Amino acid sequence: MERVGFYLTGAQPVERVLPLIARAAKKQDQRMLVVAGDEDLLGRLDKALWEQCPEDFLAHGRADAPHAERQPVLLSQECSAANGAALVALADGRWRDEAEQFARALLFFDESGRDSARTVWRRFDERTEVTREFYELDAGKWVKRA
Repeated sequence: MERVGFYLTGAQPVERVLPLIARAAKKQDQRMLVVAGDEDLLGRLDKALWEQCPEDFLAHGRADAPHAERQPVLLSQECSAANGAALVALADGRWRDEAEQFARALLFFDESGRDSARTVWRRFDERTEVTREFYELDAGKWVKRA
């Protein structure tokens, strides 16, 4: 892994803010894996990716559906990218060791997940080959704080 990003969603639910990152990944022709252990959260993310910005179509699909390998954005309960993604977004705030197999990992969390995100941050203290970045949502845009 080269980079790990920490994304504090603040008062916004992750399904409102993760599509911003998915759009940016699409513009850079990057494939993305979105991971959440909760099926309900995956459903909300699926709906948000279709509906949030209809003018900016975000093609995506589920890992358990046909043609998962073709999807530019793949939603899954597992941290395994059938679509060959180099970018993984951990949408439920839970770090997974498998995320280190990707070039870049994004950990989304709200205020209740701040302490566990700090623990993950410290996990990379001695890893000079990994760049850590911390982003916070400010007026609807991600702002880099560290």
